[in-house]
Amino acid sequence: MKQKSRKGISIDILYLPAVILLTVFVVYPLLSGVQISFTNWNGYSSTYKYIGFANYKKMFHDKMFYTALKNTVIYGVGSTTLQTIIGISYALLLQKRFPGQTLARVIIYLPAMIASLIMGYISYFLVQYNHGAINDIMIALGKEPVDWMANGERAVWIIVVINALQFVGKTMIVMIAGLQGIPDSYNEAASIDGAAYLQRLRYITLPLLLPAITTSVVLNLIGGLKLFGIILATTSGGPGYSSHSLSTLINYLYFQNQNAGYSSSVGLFLFLIIMILGTIVRNFLEKKAEGIS
Repeated sequence: MKQKSRKGISIDILYLPAVILLTVFVVYPLLSGVQISFTNWNGYSSTYKYIGFANYKKMFHDKMFYTALKNTVIYGVGSTTLQTIIGISYALLLQKRFPGQTLARVIIYLPAMIASLIMGYISYFLVQYNHGAINDIMIALGKEPVDWMANGERAVWIIVVINALQFVGKTMIVMIAGLQGIPDSYNEAASIDGAAYLQRLRYITLPLLLPAITTSVVLNLIGGLKLFGIILATTSGGPGYSSHSLSTLINYLYFQNQNAGYSSSVGLFLFLIIMILGTIVRNFLEKKAEGIS
């Protein structure tokens, strides 16, 4: 009994560093954010006043907030869709050994190792109006240059593509791991029965890949919903505020608009959106996977 109790105590003590870190870096900032969201604090002053739910009421009457919310959903869903489709395609191509297989995987995964802000600046040099790589090619072909980021809707979708291409390597790795867990005998038996490749892909590979797809989709969705660095580097939320995400809007409200209280309310709303959507998507895909198994 003493040994068991000692083991129990030692296990509890081992929890302490994780609990302390979680409290200091997650729980305390979250509670502080909740408190600040009910104030008119400007982020710099030593004094502030509690104003109740005024920031939340303002949020639901703010056109900039609704634009950022719409863009956030597009960034999250759009990036996740592209990453999943392209990532599965890469995984199917690169799961089997061939000369240069490892090099191909490294090249596809390499952009994911770059900070999003740096990736945004690299991408901006491709799409900028003056001396951008794409416009230089168009001029060389006798075409007129295009100000790619001058239109807000187009800028949003360009950012979606940039984000998807940067992190598609992570999706590919997860999918390759999932494919390696599927027994070859399933596909061999199906091919003996006369099933074509697309039939085997639809009825065997993709259903059995659902656990890996679930993991990848949830991670990609969370990453897309909180997209920040690429937007800041390419458009800074412009033109106007047409390409803001909720993350960049939080940054704008706090540092440029000096409205920390309102910024905190938007931040808490983003937290809830990520938690709710992530949970819904995960539960839906997990139920699909359980139905197949």
